[in-house]
Amino acid sequence: MIVIKAVIFDFDGTLADTLPVCFYSFQAVFRDFDNKEVTPDEIKAMFGPSETGIIRENLIDSNHDKAIELYYEKYSEKHNELVLENEEINDLLLSLKREGYKLGIVTGKARRSLLISLHCLNMNDLFDVIITGDDVTIPKPHPEGLNKALAQLNIKNTDAIFLGDSDADISAGKQAHVHTIGVNWLPNYQTLAFAVQPDEMLSNINEFKQVLEKLQV
Repeated sequence: MIVIKAVIFDFDGTLADTLPVCFYSFQAVFRDFDNKEVTPDEIKAMFGPSETGIIRENLIDSNHDKAIELYYEKYSEKHNELVLENEEINDLLLSLKREGYKLGIVTGKARRSLLISLHCLNMNDLFDVIITGDDVTIPKPHPEGLNKALAQLNIKNTDAIFLGDSDADISAGKQAHVHTIGVNWLPNYQTLAFAVQPDEMLSNINEFKQVLEKLQV
């Protein structure tokens, strides 16, 4: 019998529609430091490492520390304007929590920006484990982050689900041998057609509970 005990989520584009504030902040950094305009698609192509990693790897200007501080300044300053609370997501998380599921986040984001988002979206204290881009040596699609989350939760991979909006998420989930769900249920997400096929695909938040019930066999 399979008993799902933990539901683990990616963050940007999965739990929160944060991509607009990420794009805005990166654009400000590249404009100010490299005098260069970058498009959202160009920024998406840099995704993998945390924000600090992206800046260190892609910014020509060598003043990386100052650029990173500008990123966080813009991210914090514009968060409430560009990222709206999503009632359906909040209801889902609270409902899963009430039903006794362990909740986790495995994200490529740096911890600092994730904490800003969790605070702004009133999501503090909901998660039993949080693994950020700062906590891993190798980012997704490597399964290191997911494996760390499972170890900290003391849960077997067969007892967990991982939801994400990118190929890297699904690939990490497959390599960690957890049940994967690809989502494009928020206005901004990373992948429309997954190169790596998730076990399930959802475009509606409210369908998730039905999928979860189906898996408890």
